[in-house]
Amino acid sequence: MRVRAILEAKGHAVVTAAPSATVTELVDVLARKSIGAVVIDDGEGGLAGIMTERDVVRALAAHGPSALDRPVADFMTRDVVTAGFEETVDEIMDRMTNGKFRHVPIMDGVRLAGMVSIGDVVKCRMELIEAEASAMRDYIATA
Repeated sequence: MRVRAILEAKGHAVVTAAPSATVTELVDVLARKSIGAVVIDDGEGGLAGIMTERDVVRALAAHGPSALDRPVADFMTRDVVTAGFEETVDEIMDRMTNGKFRHVPIMDGVRLAGMVSIGDVVKCRMELIEAEASAMRDYIATA
């Protein structure tokens, strides 16, 4: 299965923030939306970075409560691993596992087109496993 199929099922909406947003504002968005990452928009529909729960924890550990009043640009991950529509779920899963991250922005050229989380990947894999098991049961039943 390809990334395109995941986005067709879940949608292309991505929660974004400006690099100038404060960490407090970002934390509020994470909590309100029950998400683990926010893409930091470059102002042109592209990607400047990503700010995750882990980035927030690192900022607080390094700078204490004063980090909450600083812009996310000070702490965001700038070297973001991205993927395209035609990459497979297995490729994304390997990348997430090896890189120890849980969110991958999906790009259509230089334009942000969606976000895939580890939860999306696991859900997809479970659906494939269930479909294979069902096909196997049907095959055995007709043999």
